[in-house]
Amino acid sequence: MTGLVFVDTNVLVYREDASDPAKQSRALDWIALLVHRRAARISFQVLHEFYSALTGKLEGLSVQEARQIVRELAVWRPLTPDLALLEESWRLQERYRLSWWDALIVAAAHRCKCSALLTEDLQHNQLLDGVRVVNPFRFPERTPAEILDSLPR
Repeated sequence: MTGLVFVDTNVLVYREDASDPAKQSRALDWIALLVHRRAARISFQVLHEFYSALTGKLEGLSVQEARQIVRELAVWRPLTPDLALLEESWRLQERYRLSWWDALIVAAAHRCKCSALLTEDLQHNQLLDGVRVVNPFRFPERTPAEILDSLPR
């Protein structure tokens, strides 16, 4: 699979969170691959949640450092929400019985034309309107490239 991949907030948080070295290492591997492939996408919702986590529950980062990290992620073309995205989110929320926030993420991934959504918050391998859920921490013995390249198209 060589398509675009939407990165959920939790993956970005683990990248910065040294309290779980295994997940931090795994998040770093995933992000490095997506950056190398120029395949990472996010939304402003993800940036908002990520900034909140960086300045709230993660220790050791100053507000200025957190802001700089968020600014650097802007190269991933964050999706701006609009009414059409809300409508799509409502439809997904009802169809798949997702939480509101998960429905927004899936709708954003779909709008960004991503074939995969990298998150640990949804069921691995679930297909939601053409977006395949990938839990980046589920198969630590496999490389991120192996996992992405083995996904059904």
